[in-house]
Amino acid sequence: MKRPVGRLGGLAVGTAVLLLTAQPLNRLTAQTDARLVEALRLAQSGQVDSGRAIVRRLLAALPPADSSYPQALLAAAKIAPNAVTVASYLNRIVVEYGAGPWADDALLLLTQLYFAQHDPAQTVQAAERLNRDYPDSPLRPRANFSAARAYFELKNETRGCELIQQALAGAGDDVEFKNQVSFYASRCAAAPPTTAATTASTPTPSDTGAKATSGPHTYAVQVLAVKSAAQVDEMLTRLKVMGFDARVVRDSTGFFKVRVGHYATRDEAVRSQRRLKQKVGGQPFVVDEP
Repeated sequence: MKRPVGRLGGLAVGTAVLLLTAQPLNRLTAQTDARLVEALRLAQSGQVDSGRAIVRRLLAALPPADSSYPQALLAAAKIAPNAVTVASYLNRIVVEYGAGPWADDALLLLTQLYFAQHDPAQTVQAAERLNRDYPDSPLRPRANFSAARAYFELKNETRGCELIQQALAGAGDDVEFKNQVSFYASRCAAAPPTTAATTASTPTPSDTGAKATSGPHTYAVQVLAVKSAAQVDEMLTRLKVMGFDARVVRDSTGFFKVRVGHYATRDEAVRSQRRLKQKVGGQPFVVDEP
């Protein structure tokens, strides 16, 4: 059963306990296993070693198929001794329990962790994966807030402003969060208006020649076709950082196809194909999209 919005506790990195999510103590009840609630309570009260010991014993005793196992991984990440271990636990949840109810929590925490580490490329990769794979997650606004600031660092103002607008639209009654987002939204006052439904495939000015059209037929450039989500994420991040209009199309055989652009003519698509060949390499090719 899915937990309510705002269910994330503090994420401890190192002995100082870095609270990346800055959530109050009562949010710890989000963990539904009483043993994990107690472990996190101890960590929050300064008894980090005791909290870690509880989680360590639980992970050793539980079979990986147990529903509490990914919860325990999440708790372990929140009170891990260093950022590398935090990321390891969180990535396990995303990869091994991606269909479960804790994967979007893990992606949000990864987004916040990478942002705190001043790694904008990894930040936007985690946030965009959350947007793509968990479109109904109530955690998207907070991930988008971190990702928007990362895009600003990467000089992609267009995508940054889109995500700021989405974060603002999803802020709900959280006045403090809304004020934080509004501060950054002021820099987007001159940007074209967007809605919360805008996706990662919105064209950007850097992708010269790309045009979204409402016509019945367009062209795109296919850059990659794989079954590995990790490869897809890496390529999407590279393309977005370079300002290309990148998106993923999944076919009936299970392949993820990374494509760029919605071009009105084949000539426009060919020009983009040449740019992609120069910047990304590989063998990009033009495809028809009815």
